[in-house]
Amino acid sequence: MYVAHLSLVDFRSYASLELPLEPGVTALIGPNGQGKTNLVEAVAYVATLSSHRVAHDAPLVRLGAERAYVRANVVRDDRPTLVELEINPGKSNRARINRSPVPRAREVLGILRTVLFAPEDLALVKGDPAERRAFLDQLLVARAPRYAAVRADYERVLKQRNALLKSASAAVRTGDLRTLDVWDAHLARIGADLLAARLELLAVLSPRVDKAYDAVSRGGGPTSLEYRSSLGPDVPLVPDREVLAAAMLAELAKARRTELERGVSLVGPHRDDLALKLGPLPAKGYASQGESWSYALALRLASYDLLRGDGEDPVLILDDVFAELDSERRERLAELVADAEQVLVTAAVPADVPEALSGARVDVMDGEVRRVC
Repeated sequence: MYVAHLSLVDFRSYASLELPLEPGVTALIGPNGQGKTNLVEAVAYVATLSSHRVAHDAPLVRLGAERAYVRANVVRDDRPTLVELEINPGKSNRARINRSPVPRAREVLGILRTVLFAPEDLALVKGDPAERRAFLDQLLVARAPRYAAVRADYERVLKQRNALLKSASAAVRTGDLRTLDVWDAHLARIGADLLAARLELLAVLSPRVDKAYDAVSRGGGPTSLEYRSSLGPDVPLVPDREVLAAAMLAELAKARRTELERGVSLVGPHRDDLALKLGPLPAKGYASQGESWSYALALRLASYDLLRGDGEDPVLILDDVFAELDSERRERLAELVADAEQVLVTAAVPADVPEALSGARVDVMDGEVRRVC
């Protein structure tokens, strides 16, 4: 799998851009602020419909423009597929596959798979639980695109339920909470599907993370991943959707009074966390800076290995990461990914790209791109 051509209109700093790409390594070289990351961000957006830099689409549209367009020609098994996205901040985005419109933008998910490692990934180790939940869910969707709809349904139900909790004082006085019971059932059913999928994913991801950490740090582990659920320590975390739905309903019943007082849902996958451990200790708060970088790298390398095991190499994106790593980790990372079908690297200067990742070079300056070799 690789991206053969990227086309942008009014995306970030680019009024218009055409960038042909090839399998193998392509290094995008240029000083900071020249538009390198915008290019790889666009590639990753085609794969995930989200940005690794911002939470909303508005910053993706060039200042003064109403919308942005991203087009990518994706080659899989020698068959090209053209994916076109129209980004409309505040409105529904649109998508086309091979020139044909699709009902929802998320229909394009699964055509392109990417694994992106960027300086922001340090938040996977040091940041809030939301960062780690998003990591799990994005990987889940990459492997099984149907979970994009599950996530969207869960967010819709959660929003409706929270709105009801905030306005439920009259219902509390009259004792009529039947509507809340209905939303509890919806939340438990969809939440159990999402939770079970996360647990199934974790079972196959965890040993890969430990292996990747050992490779990056040369024996600095062991690591372990522990899922911490809002269902509490007494509920066995097994990927059985019926068992999890029943447990979630029971916990919602226990938490109802507190939820009504606070006006927010306190039970469900949106409250969960993924504990990253290094030996017996949590990585967050105990791991050194180098160990934290190694852990973040291990999470992405394990994701790459897992997706690769599904039958196709995802496009690997290394966005300005080599400047953040010491020389040993830099060389080790390069060795581990050099055989990927397509690697896109951004760096400020050519010297930041390890010799093991020598390949095509594209210079980026003032929003212009120029192929050097």
